[in-house]
Amino acid sequence: MSRAPAMSPTDRRSAILAVTLPLLQELGANVTTSQIAHAAGIAEGTIFRVFEDKHELLLAASRAAMRGDDEIDQIQRIPLDTPLPKRLAAALTVLGGYQDRLWALMRVFRNSGWRPDHEQADGPDEHPAERIAGALAALFEPERENLRLEARAAARLLLGLSFTNRMHEPGLGEPSATATELVDLFLNGALKH
Repeated sequence: MSRAPAMSPTDRRSAILAVTLPLLQELGANVTTSQIAHAAGIAEGTIFRVFEDKHELLLAASRAAMRGDDEIDQIQRIPLDTPLPKRLAAALTVLGGYQDRLWALMRVFRNSGWRPDHEQADGPDEHPAERIAGALAALFEPERENLRLEARAAARLLLGLSFTNRMHEPGLGEPSATATELVDLFLNGALKH
């Protein structure tokens, strides 16, 4: 009987982070390493072979969730020969899950009293919102000559509109506009023509 090869520390770290995020969204910083180990199907001690302590694990999971790497990759794969409104709506649809994840994390962090935004970053990484704005700005590139402002500025404004539309806080209600409606509002204004 042959055994499966052991995971590298990098792969083990990624696997642990993958199961930690849903638990973090559900339970906040009160999630235990025992719950994480159970979800990952590993012994609790395995966690501490790749993370110094629970704090490092939770901080790494929250940073991974906020980076938006998967969403940026999906945005970068949107064909630039698609009409601009469809490109932008596709990007906002991709970002919907990311934004919902961020709002959920902020809510559980607030409720559990943990403030990962006050933690020192590991390195000089660009802020996730700037990375996402950069991916959105590239979608404006074919229409660069027709833009009334710089592509990066347009992307940041569209991103801000999208974020405020997806706020899930008591009293704010559900998202009020679809991705297509937001893009139309952004490109054509609020008034009927």
